[in-house]
Amino acid sequence: MQAFEASQKEIPQKSKGIEAGRRQRGKKGIKFPFKGGPLMTRPMFATISLIFVALLLAYGIMYYPGVTSQKAQFSNAPYKSVPTKETAKVTINEPESRIKEESDKERFVAPSTKPTEKLLTSQEKKDNRARGEDNTATTGMKVADALSTSTSKAPMLSDTDAFSIRADTKSKERIATGISMMRSEPLKKQISSNMSSAVMLHEMPGSIIANEYAGRDKFESFKENRLKLTSETPVSTFSLDVDTASYAFVRRALNNGNLPQKDAVRIEELINYFDYDYALPTSKTEPFRPTVALYPTPWNKDTKLMHIGIKGHDIVKSERPRANLVFLLDTSGSMRGPDKLPLLKNSMKMLVGELSPEDTVAIVVYAGSAGTVLEPTKVAEKGKIIAALERLNAGGSTAGGAGIKLAYSLAEANFNSKAVNRVIIATDGDFNVGIRGTDELKGFVERKRETGVFLSVLGFGQGNYNDQLMQALAQNGNGNAAYIDTLSEARKVLVDEASSTLFTIAKDVKIQVEFNPERVSEYRLIGYESRMLNREDFNNDKVDAGEVGAGTSVTAIYEITLAGSETNLIDPLRYSDESKKTKVSKNAEYAFLKIRYKLPDEDKSRLITTPIDNRLEFKEISSAPDDVRFATSVAAFGQLLKGGSYIEQFTFDDVRTLAETSRGRDSFGYRSEFLRLIGLAQSASTMGNR
Repeated sequence: MQAFEASQKEIPQKSKGIEAGRRQRGKKGIKFPFKGGPLMTRPMFATISLIFVALLLAYGIMYYPGVTSQKAQFSNAPYKSVPTKETAKVTINEPESRIKEESDKERFVAPSTKPTEKLLTSQEKKDNRARGEDNTATTGMKVADALSTSTSKAPMLSDTDAFSIRADTKSKERIATGISMMRSEPLKKQISSNMSSAVMLHEMPGSIIANEYAGRDKFESFKENRLKLTSETPVSTFSLDVDTASYAFVRRALNNGNLPQKDAVRIEELINYFDYDYALPTSKTEPFRPTVALYPTPWNKDTKLMHIGIKGHDIVKSERPRANLVFLLDTSGSMRGPDKLPLLKNSMKMLVGELSPEDTVAIVVYAGSAGTVLEPTKVAEKGKIIAALERLNAGGSTAGGAGIKLAYSLAEANFNSKAVNRVIIATDGDFNVGIRGTDELKGFVERKRETGVFLSVLGFGQGNYNDQLMQALAQNGNGNAAYIDTLSEARKVLVDEASSTLFTIAKDVKIQVEFNPERVSEYRLIGYESRMLNREDFNNDKVDAGEVGAGTSVTAIYEITLAGSETNLIDPLRYSDESKKTKVSKNAEYAFLKIRYKLPDEDKSRLITTPIDNRLEFKEISSAPDDVRFATSVAAFGQLLKGGSYIEQFTFDDVRTLAETSRGRDSFGYRSEFLRLIGLAQSASTMGNR
């Protein structure tokens, strides 16, 4: 009993001790529901927490570099961040989760720009989301107004800066153009852009990066040229094509580990990407003369190839006419990404560096609305032009139609009859505001070519690249088209081949070949599917055709089956007219070549003719010139990429052998690069990647 009473007396004492301990721990440490002293003091807890947070941040930077790089890109821009309520209004038909996600994001708006709402249709919203654009429209402040207040000139672009795309993200002064409301890209797209930039901008040889955009670009669908029976259709007529865009796009697809889309492969553009040492013309009034060769077909022992090549006379830089250029630059939201607007800006800087001091440059941009960034300015004020380019940002929808109208108006207002007047469009081809539809745009540039203003189209980017529209603009606007996937390609097109790109020596160039049925029973033209003309179009000077630039090489290759061959694929007509025999005096001719062209300032065409006979024939392909055999290897490569219905027995190994033995002079390494692409195509074909 005494022991029990003693224990009861101890309980209050213990309670007091526990309570005191708790109060003490409350002052010095963390409360824990068990007896004893403090396990962790507050300073210790704070230190451990900071270490834990630092580890989390390090993990995020390591595995999601796109997040920090995206923030860093805009960290120095003089934009103010405002919550966007308009987004919820525009996307009123979207699910609630989508509205909340969009409204929680911030857009960066220039301080002097007041957003204005624009209600979009559900289809427009859907199209804009597919392009990663904003669904709100604002009318941004004109960059020209901002530039007019600046008296400082940008420093000259050094070679190092020209090839460092990261220099553009370090600019501390940015001015919005067109729609200036910007938002963060999805994380997946950010990571993809960072991963692929090394290939796109620095072109790592042999690198293969998985391409999430494969197959999403737009190309005009066309069928391969088929065999023609000479007795039925003895005449073949087509427009020359000097474009090279297809080759660069094919290269990009192969560098990404994929075979290109079949419609992206235009064989004539692959062949014409390379320079060939054809015979030069003797006078400027006859700007080129043909080089023709016949030789055995490497992929078919029963046929021959007929190779037609022309090379335009070149213009040395000191003799170039003045250039009156208008840059029409796409700064819409679809142009975000290192392979789009940043690459575009550096490409334009290269071109400016190649121009003469007396040349003039104007800059028009379009994004939500079109505006003049730079009035016509002498290249002698190069710093002013570079500064205008540096200030361009991407954001908003694509008012391409309005931009084209403004660019042509500016070119016409400053037209110089003694200069080359040209609009240069640089875009991914994504036009969704203003002029709508390919036919409407084609009609506009067709009308404008009568003014004497020429057109060049430079394509950028992937995923929403609209090659179909780019080709329509170039073909109908007295123009040429190139695709810029790397800075080295920009240098090729805008520096090394600036004369070819800018200065036209002949326009509306057409080729017509009449085959002799006594010697040729069948023929097919390799490539040029989108350039075919009717027979009567050849002599019609109102029918538009391709332009040839200074120093440009253009090649066309026919595969022919000789008369009397047992391997004819087309049976002759039972009731053919035997009276229509070729004159005996011309039996030695395989065909008769005619080339029709106009000089740049003339409207009446001129004619060049050449008979094709035994004197131009090589009995063995090994005897043909290197340039002829190399062009043949490129033609075979293109046919294999398209499926090769006429070249089934030929392989990529055969293409490589033919190209290696005919590489010849390769000053810029383009032919060596072609050999690398053959290997990439063979690997992608084996894996079935398209």
